This record gives sequence, C-alpha cells and structure tokens, in this order.
Amino acid sequence: MKRKKFLITGITGFAGPNLAKLLLSEGHEVHGVIRCPNGRQTDLLDILTFEEYNQITFKYLDLKHYHSVRKLFTDENYDGVFHLAAQSHPPTSFSDPILTFEENVTASMNIITCLENTETVLMFCSTSEVYGDTCKDKGILKVSDALTPHNPYAASKAAIDLYLQERFKNGFIKGFITRAFSHTGPRRGFNFSISSDAYQIAKMVLDKQEKVLKIGNLKTKRVVIDVRDCVRAYYLLMMEPKSYGKVFNICGTGVHEMQYFTDKLIEASGIEYNSIEQVIDFKLYRPIDIEVQIGDSQEVTEITGWVPEIPLETTMKDLLNYWIQKLKNT
Repeated sequence: MKRKKFLITGITGFAGPNLAKLLLSEGHEVHGVIRCPNGRQTDLLDILTFEEYNQITFKYLDLKHYHSVRKLFTDENYDGVFHLAAQSHPPTSFSDPILTFEENVTASMNIITCLENTETVLMFCSTSEVYGDTCKDKGILKVSDALTPHNPYAASKAAIDLYLQERFKNGFIKGFITRAFSHTGPRRGFNFSISSDAYQIAKMVLDKQEKVLKIGNLKTKRVVIDVRDCVRAYYLLMMEPKSYGKVFNICGTGVHEMQYFTDKLIEASGIEYNSIEQVIDFKLYRPIDIEVQIGDSQEVTEITGWVPEIPLETTMKDLLNYWIQKLKNT
C-alpha cells in the first residue's frame, strides 16, 4: 500500500491519538494540529508509545484563524485530512454556544475553504446528535433522515454537515462525512458519560474516593462501540474512493440502557457491586436529553467490510484500566 500523508485535527482529543496509532501502524505519515506548544501533546503518550509519538509532526495553529489555516495547506500537501477537532461536549454547548459555534463552524469553514479545488480528501466528523431525539419515533436512523438537533453542539455540527454536502454535490471538494454514534474507550474525558463512571470507580480501586458513585441519567439507551473500532471505520472510508461525497453512520447493533455500562465497569473493577452506592447527581443530566440512539451503518459495511470487532467487556476493562494508570501517574 502506498504510504500517504495525513493530517489529524483534534489529535490531542479522544479519538485523535487512537486514530494516529492506527495510521502509524499502517505505515502512513501523520501530522497533528495543536493550538499552541504548551506541552499538552505529551498526553498522547497515554495511548502512543514513545516511538510512535516521535514519528508525529506537530503543527501549531488555531483553526479559527483563516490565514493560519491557509498557510498550513500552502506549506503542506496532504493526501487526507481527518477533521476531528471540535467542542464536542453537549452540556458545555448549552452554557457557551458562542464558543461552540466558533470552534465547530468557523474552524471547519476555514478548512473546507482552503481545501476546495484540491485533491486532498476531507473527512468531517459530524455526530449522531444531529438527529436529535427522533429515534424513539422513527426507529433505526438512516443518513437520509432529517437533521433535528436538540442542543447547540448538534446544531453547530449540523450546520457544517449540510454545508459540506452542498460542497460535495457541486464539486468543490473531495471527501465524506461520518456521523459516529456513541463510542468510548481509553482517553475518553471524565466529563462524558461512561467515562465519568470509570474515572470514579478507578478512584475507588485506588482508595482515592469513597464508594459513592455519582451518576446521571442511566435510563437512556445507546448503542456503544469501542473508539478503536470507530477510528478504523474512519480510516477504511478514507482509503475507499467509493465513500467520497457520501454521509455515513458509524454505529454498532446492540442497544443497552446506560445502567448496563455502569454495571460492566463495576464488574471489571472487582469491587463488590452492592458495596457501591449509586447516587443521582443532576449536574450530570443534560438540560435536554435524547432517549435512544441507534443508527444504520449498513453502507459502511457494504463499502469497506467494516463491523465493530472489540467486545464491550474489553472496552470497559480498558477504559477502567486507562483511568487507573492515569491516576497512578498523577
């Protein structure tokens, strides 16, 4: 396979380092965008080996600054760009919608504009949140379903999702859109569901927290896959020209109440289940929640052969162990 040069925006986020690890293992050249040289990139060593880390070329710029983005793409020619960078926390989008739109709309517009009429393939990371709370009425969601966002984060993603579809249709840019449904695993921030539980349970394992687990709404239903399966779908779609100009749901098949994942984390910890008191913390509730999310990923499978491969039990164990090691190192 020809060695290609890829850029990852959001490389210091959740999916970014997992994607970088995959690209490096496939023999490709990896560049990553970081806002400023503040040392945060060393956090990638949570996921990457020193050897892998030292292979990455870091580019320091703010994606909201158009001329900085223009200079990046003038100086470098990329085979593909994985645009993962975003303000991706729905509760934060309620408290700071302006920041959310600056990070998600302005930055994306800059990248799209700079890549127009080039051969660089752009993957835009949209989200299942763009469908809002329609799954409970429609059933399994298809990419043809209307976008009805229920929070400012989803609205910001829907704006670029629709704009980029227009750019594809009119031939201005080459690329594809992914709408990933719930995914978790190593490096997921503790302000997100499932990882919040894993972080607290890890502290219990290390005797850094009493056995009182603060939980949010565990009655909502999600199909959750491992982040490593998710980024593998991104990569396979990037390498398949049949994906260009299209939109894809990235989703598994097994739907569970959120309580299921909490139970699996407690099981993985080895702590006696009944010894942990689960206490509802309404700060962990969304102002407007989504009851259930299930997506149709059939076209991804048809084009690339992708299916999720990592069992949820493995994902939960790896997420818990990630936080245990992270807490030990700090």
